[in-house]
Amino acid sequence: MNKSEFFSIWSSLHGQARVSGIVRWWLNISYFIVRPLVKLRVTPNGLTVLGLVFGVLLYLNSKSLWALLFLILSLLSDGLDGSMAIVTQKFSKWGAMLDSVTDRATEVFWVLALYSIGVNINILIAAFLFSFVQEYLRARAGGVGVNEVGVVTFAERPVRAAFVFVVLVAYNLDLKILDSIILIWLLLQLISLLKISRYIFLKLN
Repeated sequence: MNKSEFFSIWSSLHGQARVSGIVRWWLNISYFIVRPLVKLRVTPNGLTVLGLVFGVLLYLNSKSLWALLFLILSLLSDGLDGSMAIVTQKFSKWGAMLDSVTDRATEVFWVLALYSIGVNINILIAAFLFSFVQEYLRARAGGVGVNEVGVVTFAERPVRAAFVFVVLVAYNLDLKILDSIILIWLLLQLISLLKISRYIFLKLN
């Protein structure tokens, strides 16, 4: 499969979304990474599960610098599974569902990791709840016919991961700003939830 075909299939699977900017940058990188992995017989679902495994390892090593590495590896695995599915022509509804479920499960371990290093549990639960509802709304909207990617919010999964990364860095630098960082995430997550709720409401009415 050449790169143009790869971009075209990705776009069709994402509601004819444009392949430009940072999306094109990432797809270029992932395309070249997954090609040698295909030769090693790595499967898309295998990468999906590996992302969850790294999420668990992040939690188990949350108080060490290893947590930063496991977060990056988890995100890399999660980001590559979709590209792997396209290149190998093994994309399926089961794979999409597995990816969604493992994403949510991995984020649970993010929350547990942040709690274990001292972040206020109430703020964490609120931020996670808003993010979970946002993703649930997207999934349910797809079930009733809203198949477009729709609006890109302030707190998509890569942004949430960035907040986790910053908190882990702050913890290792012994900065007393962990709760403040999560409060910013919580605020952005609330705005994002309202934004996508409005988008879906307008689409369905």
